[in-house]
Amino acid sequence: MTSIDVFAHVLPPHFYNEMLAIQPDLPEKMPFIKHPLLIDIEQRRLSRNKNVQQVISAVNVNPEDYVGTEQAAVLCWQANNEMIEMVKQNPDIFKAGIAMVPLNNIDEAIRILKEQVLKNPELVGIQLFTRALGKSIAAKEYRVIFEMAAQLNIPILLHPIFDDRKPDNNIIFSWEYELTQAMLQLVQSGIFNDYPTLKIIVHHAGAMVPYFAERINHILSPEQAADFKRFYVDTALLGNPKALGLAIDYYGVNHVLFGTDAPLGIAPAGATDAIIEALDQLNLSKEDRALINYENYNRLMGLGE
Repeated sequence: MTSIDVFAHVLPPHFYNEMLAIQPDLPEKMPFIKHPLLIDIEQRRLSRNKNVQQVISAVNVNPEDYVGTEQAAVLCWQANNEMIEMVKQNPDIFKAGIAMVPLNNIDEAIRILKEQVLKNPELVGIQLFTRALGKSIAAKEYRVIFEMAAQLNIPILLHPIFDDRKPDNNIIFSWEYELTQAMLQLVQSGIFNDYPTLKIIVHHAGAMVPYFAERINHILSPEQAADFKRFYVDTALLGNPKALGLAIDYYGVNHVLFGTDAPLGIAPAGATDAIIEALDQLNLSKEDRALINYENYNRLMGLGE
């Protein structure tokens, strides 16, 4: 069965070179960006699962963290154009791309939504991170991006990032906490009440939320507890069928999309095969498996069956 991987990563090479010129120690700060398959498309082609097409988003090298408003906007536009070309030139591997937006230049972020994403079929969404410029993504200054995404029917992919206030960040647990906290902050901000058609796809199967469902149900209001199930999630758990089954039970099969975090997670090319095996072990119906593998993606992106 063909699958669409909604959360796979790349590092557009021209964009990366420009960022290295600005911040040469990026590979030391974030060792995961040194993964060769983020850039080497031919090696990626050789190592891929031929039954999977990937939706590509850039790893978190965010221009607004390093440059001013105008340069951040230019870098995002250029990176998105590079992503468009990557999709056009590699249709056997890449299904579509996810755009970057500069969080220190909201006007340009909105223009990217209206002009770059809406007018290029190769771009099907935008990626936001759990924090930006020291603030939660739920902060009021970012609200207009969610409003415009809802208005234009453009999905948002939510990816974790470290909270720089914390001295003990780690790649094992911290990002899952950051995702969970951002989801709580978005729910408590009333985001789904204000924008009921908003589509937010959360990385790593919704992080901690399925495991703490009863805390959510007993501590939050019934309305806020229900809002957690309005998120969509991927399957990027590096396998782990029991945890994946819990996530599917919590969010519902209509809100789960196949996603792997490729090429990261399991050497050398990512966790694609481990996640497929985990889904196999759940003995889902053919109909439910189709929903997760590609039908939910097609519906969210307005592509029909």
